[in-house]
Amino acid sequence: MSPARRRSRPVIGLALAGGGPVGGIYEVGALAALDEALDGADLSDLDIYVGVSSGAFVAAMLANGLRPAKLARMLMENDADEVFDPDILLRPAFGEYGKRLRRVPPLFWSSLLRYLSDPLHAGLFESFQRMSRALPAGIFDSAGIDALLCRLFSGDGRTNDFRQLRKKLFLVATDLESGASVAFGGPGRDSTPISTAVQASAALPGLFPPVEIDGNFYVDGALIKTLHASVALREGADLVLCINPLVPFDSGLAAQKPRAATPDDTPPRLVDGGLPAVLSQTFRAIIRSRMQVGMGRYQREFENADVVLFEPAADDAEMFFTNVFSYGSRRSVCEHAYQRTRSELYRRREELAPILARHGIRLNLALLRDRRCSLLPDSRNGRLATLTDSLEHSLDELAHCLQLRADKAA
Repeated sequence: MSPARRRSRPVIGLALAGGGPVGGIYEVGALAALDEALDGADLSDLDIYVGVSSGAFVAAMLANGLRPAKLARMLMENDADEVFDPDILLRPAFGEYGKRLRRVPPLFWSSLLRYLSDPLHAGLFESFQRMSRALPAGIFDSAGIDALLCRLFSGDGRTNDFRQLRKKLFLVATDLESGASVAFGGPGRDSTPISTAVQASAALPGLFPPVEIDGNFYVDGALIKTLHASVALREGADLVLCINPLVPFDSGLAAQKPRAATPDDTPPRLVDGGLPAVLSQTFRAIIRSRMQVGMGRYQREFENADVVLFEPAADDAEMFFTNVFSYGSRRSVCEHAYQRTRSELYRRREELAPILARHGIRLNLALLRDRRCSLLPDSRNGRLATLTDSLEHSLDELAHCLQLRADKAA
């Protein structure tokens, strides 16, 4: 790191990738683990936040001062006023349906006239192909995201205005007409309400209609890049903590784990999981490949900065096959992410300690060794949830000791 950077306080950023509802829930659990274990870093008081898709939802919360533990309680408990209900993502886009239905009659008659004008040369399918314009641009209405965040940001010192935040917040969406990435919160893009920018960044094509902002239409920001950590690096971040919740599943590695460590309904092969499993694996492989290219580019272009990535293991069957739209799944995914991130921090402690120390951060190893830690209100449930991770923790320790002995013998 250059002397100029060492003289000033390190600028720390956080970049959160997309991944749908399950990805956002995983990120909250992982963030809760990081917030506890990283002494010297308050994840609700960093310098720069970058969010994409579901990561935009979480990043906006953090930039407004909500701590990861608070977000976890909002997801896992129903006894508070501030509760995130996934049902807001499953409301049909009736307005979009009605708008498209009104287009059917003129499209039908224009298609019929085109066919009848030259039936010998104009094919029936080709003539009526324009009827596809009547198909809805999305199945579900994402306006609930905007409304929910407007309510959450309306009090307690929070704000729905990028310009009033004490920290820098960038929410990345994709301009539908040009395919270009747009970082709301940046110069000339900070007048859009934060809630609307989140809605645009999370508008996954096919599921949610594009979001109109100032006459332009925007869709999911993950279409171009997975993380967009470069946004924080260009803003001068010395350290960027990144979370990517979606990785390709390795069924071969998962088969080597004890049967008790995988969900009971895990199919022996991904193809046995049908179309959802095949599409999920394909999507994960694409975004992971893009992210690896991006991480390599960050190292070349920003050699004075550090980028640290956290993500699930490739054999994480629970993360791959979970049903995120049930209340029980939300709790288990959040706790699972919390415990796995704690295990990863401890396993990578020798790698991470010097990197974090350069930026005034220290790993709390005593807390990471405490297997009683849990996000679940019932500590007994927490201990049951960490049983598998405790076993993996012990095996990692054994492998570490054996490696040290082998190195000494050599």
